[in-house]
Amino acid sequence: QVQLVESGGGLVQAGGSLKLSCAASGSTFSINALGWYRQAPGKQRELVATIYNSGVTNYADSVKGRFTISRDNAKNTVYLEMNSLKPEDTAVYYCNARTFARLRWDDDWGQGTQVTVSS
Repeated sequence: QVQLVESGGGLVQAGGSLKLSCAASGSTFSINALGWYRQAPGKQRELVATIYNSGVTNYADSVKGRFTISRDNAKNTVYLEMNSLKPEDTAVYYCNARTFARLRWDDDWGQGTQVTVSS
């Protein structure tokens, strides 16, 4: 199992920037991809961005050009740099680790960090 701890959330005005961090520990050898999801009140959790071990990234259309995902493999940390923030980006942001071990895929989650964008 992988343990994930997020940090960096907060309150920001529209047009501002925030950078989220997520540190992974535990069975990090089993990680295939790290990603960020978000969940706004009354809505389903949705994918924001993913970065695979190969370095390939994937973004939701709503954040393309504004958000950048990156990772520091030496620190087992994934980052989400968010620019040009909009009120609709307000949500709890969750770090995700997609793992493969013992012939089984699994997902591990962080506790979430609140991002609030005021208009």
